Amino acid sequence: MKKLITITLLTFLILIQSSHAKVKLPAIVSSNMVLQRNTTITLWGWANANEQISIKTSWINETLNTKADKQGHWKIEVKTTNSKDSQSINITSKDSNINLKNILFGEVWLCSGQSNMEQPVKGYNGQPTFGGQMALLKSKNTNLRLFSVNKIGSKTPLTDLKGYTSWQEASPNTVNDFSAVAYFFGQQLQETLDVPVGMIHTSWGGSKVEAWISNDVLTKYKKVNLSNVNITERTQQISTVLFNSMINPLVNYKIKGALWYQGESNKNEPKKYEKLFPAMVKDWRTRWNIGDFPFYYVQIAPYTYGGNKKFNTVDNSAFIREAQLKCLDLIPNSGIAITMDIGDDHSIHPPKKKQVADRLLFNALNQAYGYKTIDYASPIFESQELKNSSLILKFKHAETGLFAHEKLEGFEIAGEDKIFHLATAKVINRNNIKKMDLEVSSKQVLKPVAVRYAWKNWIVGTLFDANLLPASSFRTDNWDDATRFEE
Repeated sequence: MKKLITITLLTFLILIQSSHAKVKLPAIVSSNMVLQRNTTITLWGWANANEQISIKTSWINETLNTKADKQGHWKIEVKTTNSKDSQSINITSKDSNINLKNILFGEVWLCSGQSNMEQPVKGYNGQPTFGGQMALLKSKNTNLRLFSVNKIGSKTPLTDLKGYTSWQEASPNTVNDFSAVAYFFGQQLQETLDVPVGMIHTSWGGSKVEAWISNDVLTKYKKVNLSNVNITERTQQISTVLFNSMINPLVNYKIKGALWYQGESNKNEPKKYEKLFPAMVKDWRTRWNIGDFPFYYVQIAPYTYGGNKKFNTVDNSAFIREAQLKCLDLIPNSGIAITMDIGDDHSIHPPKKKQVADRLLFNALNQAYGYKTIDYASPIFESQELKNSSLILKFKHAETGLFAHEKLEGFEIAGEDKIFHLATAKVINRNNIKKMDLEVSSKQVLKPVAVRYAWKNWIVGTLFDANLLPASSFRTDNWDDATRFEE
């Protein structure tokens, strides 16, 4: 009898407790987090229907009050400041008392993409991250905070993350497995601005851009039906499933901007990528609802991809690099990091991740933070004119001139027959920046009409501006039937 009474009492207590669920916060909102400084951020979560919730912060004198709706969702806007002091938040309700500590105000950046963004500071097996060990030695920094999203897919949009590594201060133990590009960017941004920085990493190796787009947007471009799809196999290749589980749960969290390193998995779909990538960016910006926040991305680096024999087909990765360059004009408030000089013919994962982060950082400092003396834009082909038997090429974003370490290589030139021959290129008018152009010619082409540069899977870029920002591979034609002369 006594045992029966005990069981009954326990059951009663469980029922009482379940009828008064405690306030729950999303995974991204926790102690040690970085909140975007000097703006209005959102705190949100779940509770009982119509639950009264009080919020007390260390930087606002009055208590903030809100109420959960009929579904138990609650949300409140809170203003942050420029203070560099450690902050706290206390959230209470009838049955809850949540204390969040060691919070900082600073700059928050979201980092996403596929394996080149995912590559950690420690590198992959047999594929190093140059400078990773020295970076680890110097990584302890209480003003740099890191948050990682686990690789999980979902057929429907989630409101919270299913797997994650919560906010942590940068240290050798936390940095080693964190995205190298994200870490190098965040570490240098923190030092440059002298403010706290928070880096949110959410990427998946081998993922296609379609996986990162919401169903609402993607269905405008292709049919999406996941009802009979097994998303546990090749998850990162399946439309919308990464957006649902690795982006959607984050959209209430205020960010400054986003970094993106992806494209290898869409290499053979350049025309499609020109539409889907800008659509993804617009989709994210709509979800965050904070305007056209800065969006900086990396052009994929040269790699063998089976060799250089393919010239005018999508097997030539120059076409996807061209598509990524075109997206610069299709995505407002964007920037691109060109990597023509830092690829690796033996690995699709170039080891020079700090250089990649540097070029993303130059974009951010110049465009988002007003460091106008920092050059961020690589030279981009602008126009050409015929002079005798040569083509004279002009470039924008070459304010301090063009530069080559040694000999310019990788140039080809064609006449009206659309057959490209190896060409000689040289910088002319070196003493006059306003007239400093590129002259391209070949003895085999007396009446040239088009030039292509670095139009191969694997090549080391040789053309730079005077601040050593490399030019992208480019073509001055739009031919679909061009060929390359084979000696």
